[in-house]
Amino acid sequence: MIPAAPAPLHPASSPAAPPRWQQLWRDAVRDPRELLAMLGLDASGLGVSDEAAAQFPLRVPHGFVARMRRGDPHDPLLRQVLPLDDEMRPMPGFALDAVGDGAAKAGHGVIRKYRGRALLIATGSCAIHCRYCFRRHFPYAGETAAAAGWREAVAAIRNDASIDEVILSGGDPWSLATPKLAELTDALARIPHLRRLRVHTRLPVVLPERVDDALADWLAALPWPVTVVLHANHANEFDTHVDAALARLRGTGAMLLNQAVLLRGVNDSVDALAALGERGHAAGVLPYYLHQLDRVQGSAHFEVPDEVALRLHRELAARVSGYLVPKLVREVAGDPGKRPL
Repeated sequence: MIPAAPAPLHPASSPAAPPRWQQLWRDAVRDPRELLAMLGLDASGLGVSDEAAAQFPLRVPHGFVARMRRGDPHDPLLRQVLPLDDEMRPMPGFALDAVGDGAAKAGHGVIRKYRGRALLIATGSCAIHCRYCFRRHFPYAGETAAAAGWREAVAAIRNDASIDEVILSGGDPWSLATPKLAELTDALARIPHLRRLRVHTRLPVVLPERVDDALADWLAALPWPVTVVLHANHANEFDTHVDAALARLRGTGAMLLNQAVLLRGVNDSVDALAALGERGHAAGVLPYYLHQLDRVQGSAHFEVPDEVALRLHRELAARVSGYLVPKLVREVAGDPGKRPL
């Protein structure tokens, strides 16, 4: 009997393995005109600024681009990432360090603003560059906690017994490889006065492929209650891929919250804010904060006046269930917490 030929290891009919999240990150769109061409838009007349793009480069993953509306120059996702001439107009009251990070430095990459909490600037990298970013001018090159194997940052936390919560921020902390994150949390786990871990990240929304087996396993094994604070500003940022990533995060036992920034031309309507809260809730995320814009240089065109913000917040509270109404706040340098409006 002639034995059957062994099946090929990779049959031609089998689908290709999905690319790793690092490759999707590397493949992000970096040219404003390429981005507009992908959306069927002509850059002329849109105020696209090469100078703004040189100062703070465009970066947006293809998956996020796929959620933008073709042919719409006012798409709320496009508006968040497209570098415009408006960014280069000096505006009084808008500063390089809008929230007092420099004055609150308490160690290499460690920021102490609020009682009981230490924020680690884990990295300066992000998968997406949001034009309103309050740390767009932050000196990341010399101020990241990951430097020197986290030693100085961990020592600062170990030596202050009043710290019971560590907040991982950036940049985006989940831009780091999972073994690098584990290196940090293994060191933090040896500090007896820590009781909670919080992660502020945009990656599950803009690059949901980041929530892979390794990340989920690391998160599930952590010894503290974990809160993941996501950042989405518009309901259109959610899709089935994001839903799946968030379901996986919930499966680790993490609590999921969302913080948004109130942005002119993006979500400055009751309809947009209600849709954001409802769509996030459908994906297992509760609203947390709605921030008034941090007044960083280059972001003035996004600002919504306080009186408008307060009216929108009142109207939102009258429309949706109370648990879908985020706290309307502003961060003021030197305050002991977020300032309610």
